[in-house]
Amino acid sequence: TFPMTIPNLISIFRIILVPIFLVFIINNRFLAGLMIFVLAGVSDAADGFVARLFNQKSRLGSYLDPLADKCLLVASFICLTTMQIIPLWLTVLVITRDSLILLGSLILFLKNGAYTVKPSMWGKATTFLQLATVFLVLFEKHFHLFSQYVYVVYGATGTLTVTSGLLYIRSWFLTMKDDLKNRPPRTQ
Repeated sequence: TFPMTIPNLISIFRIILVPIFLVFIINNRFLAGLMIFVLAGVSDAADGFVARLFNQKSRLGSYLDPLADKCLLVASFICLTTMQIIPLWLTVLVITRDSLILLGSLILFLKNGAYTVKPSMWGKATTFLQLATVFLVLFEKHFHLFSQYVYVVYGATGTLTVTSGLLYIRSWFLTMKDDLKNRPPRTQ
């Protein structure tokens, strides 16, 4: 059975917020969408805090937490690009990076039988900047402020997304190289 801890329930709540967020955005209710987006961000911080405070870290939580983040981010970028708010090139970079991370992790998991992605400083910074991009775009669409900064943030987010993606790929090749080096020789 899966442990239904408070942090896991909070992560599930964040996943449930995604379609609600999308309905608001699709209907041009950017302030409501921004509020849901902020609520999802606060709940993201809350689940990690509760997990550490009450020692409720779980294997399920280690999958649910990043899944909730990715669902919100990917849905946000796709929706806002479809509405011609966020440029297509940025969404392609975001989705390509996440797909490569998933594919690389799957390959290493299938190869080694056990592999977990350890988020790097670059990966965390990228996720933060991607979230900040969506926040800024929603804020700008409702309040019509900071529009001059949106394109600068797009460039910074795209650059960091590519950089962290390349660093994850480098990490996988080093992991595979170490695995080959530490593999016992085959006997004939």
